[in-house]
Amino acid sequence: MPTITINDCQYYYEIQGRGEETIMLSHGLLWSGKMFHKQVEHFKVNYRVITYDHRGQGRTEVTKNGYDMDQLYEDTVMLIERLNVGPVHFGGLSMGGFVAMRLAARRPDLVKSLILMETSAQPEPFTFKYNLLKTMVKFFGVKSVEKPVMKIMFGETFLNDPDRDDEMSEWATALTNNKKSITKAVTGVIERKGVESELGNISCPTLILVGNEDKATVPAKAEFIHQNIMGATLVYIENAGHTACIEEPEQYNAAIANFLEGVTRP
Repeated sequence: MPTITINDCQYYYEIQGRGEETIMLSHGLLWSGKMFHKQVEHFKVNYRVITYDHRGQGRTEVTKNGYDMDQLYEDTVMLIERLNVGPVHFGGLSMGGFVAMRLAARRPDLVKSLILMETSAQPEPFTFKYNLLKTMVKFFGVKSVEKPVMKIMFGETFLNDPDRDDEMSEWATALTNNKKSITKAVTGVIERKGVESELGNISCPTLILVGNEDKATVPAKAEFIHQNIMGATLVYIENAGHTACIEEPEQYNAAIANFLEGVTRP
């Protein structure tokens, strides 16, 4: 199991593919790098693809503290430098996007291009609702919030498709396998500061993806980012919610491939 110690935390990561260009993918809250498995399979043919698990999630160590977005940004900087893979095409989904924007704005030398997926540059608008869910997890475990969280994470098209019941069940199991300690990461997301003022510092090619059924970071959040990063491209993923990389992988992969072709073309 590949791990690396970063800022006193044992980080889990995976590297697949042998391409000259490197894609690094940063996952959303409550999940792990596994959420990008359909992107890894698609892009590892021509790229080196790196996924990693954030503090207290997936197979990365649960530390006492260090869950705010600025610390996760610093961890990511060190990961890229320790693996000696920069500059990378960096993709971040939701929480991963919070990290991605900080990275591209503050360390442009490490980012060749930026892919922002179902994310926001602004503070969390649903703090009361999410703190309530966090409290339930603290006392009763993640199973107690499975239904409402699945409705936040996935779009109606996916949730109501009987042909995808097995897939939905697989991700519901992954969700409920989180331990109560996941509340540390949840707090970091809920209490995050906005980075609206830093968007103007992002100068690398940027792709913004958002599911048209996203309820957690609604399309207006993506549109705000699009308006504030010069030259950015915005693509709506049809029939998809907050986890569009799983829900509509063909649309997702096509949009990313088209973007990367434009970035890497001589």
